[in-house]
Amino acid sequence: MVYVCRKEHFNAAHKLWNPNWSDEKNFEVFGPCANVNWHGHNFELIVTVKGLPNPETGFVVDLKQLSTLIKKEIIEKVDHKNLNMDVEFMAGKMASCENLVMEFWKILKPKVDQIVPEGHLYKLTLYETERNFVEYFGE
Repeated sequence: MVYVCRKEHFNAAHKLWNPNWSDEKNFEVFGPCANVNWHGHNFELIVTVKGLPNPETGFVVDLKQLSTLIKKEIIEKVDHKNLNMDVEFMAGKMASCENLVMEFWKILKPKVDQIVPEGHLYKLTLYETERNFVEYFGE
């Protein structure tokens, strides 16, 4: 089995805030991430596809096709946006990396699987900072 990865980049703002909590509790739990004027990150999204190489091309997935798909379905919708206010698929959800990566999976899984006949979407890795990231396997 071969695992092929494509990394994409986007910038976005968000705020972690639970409207059911007091200001004090939000600041206690979320710290500076609850900043009333938002805060931003330079995110990196790594899409990993698992499969067997096509005997005619030698590819598990055409990386140009994968990149185009990621940019169209995800990056164009989140880049230079406020995740809480501007991104339709995040409406009504806490804009955490955990929730964001799960929404990315819902969007990408069926589309990636269509372009990978001998494999499937295996994992998404979303870096919020150089040291903070989440991985999601669709489970």
